[in-house]
Amino acid sequence: MDMKIAVETVLRDKYVEFNGRARRAEFWWFILFVFVVSTILSLIDMALFEGVLQDIGPLSAIFTLITLIPAIAVTARRLHDVGRSGWWQLLFLLPVIGFLVILFWAVQKGTDGPNEYGRDPLGGTAPAA
Repeated sequence: MDMKIAVETVLRDKYVEFNGRARRAEFWWFILFVFVVSTILSLIDMALFEGVLQDIGPLSAIFTLITLIPAIAVTARRLHDVGRSGWWQLLFLLPVIGFLVILFWAVQKGTDGPNEYGRDPLGGTAPAA
């Protein structure tokens, strides 16, 4: 999966899809896309609205509104892939510690085969018992 496919999947096909699982590539390509576009839009906002802005500029704000729900959804699906509930995202409310815990889970390989949240996005089968 490349960035284009990941972004299309998250923004078009699974915009508000909180069920199922997201593989690492889908999650990290989308996060990279959001980071890069947010950075570019922030620079444009600073250039266009110099001296007017104190916080977030209008271009950045619009982009954030467009990508907020899909970002929450893809994070929930990523957590599902490692066997965690999407509600664990609430850890983001704990400064530093919450971010580090979510980061740890986000980089982990998903569970092999189906789990309680759906089939393996990599198409693997459950290990023999």
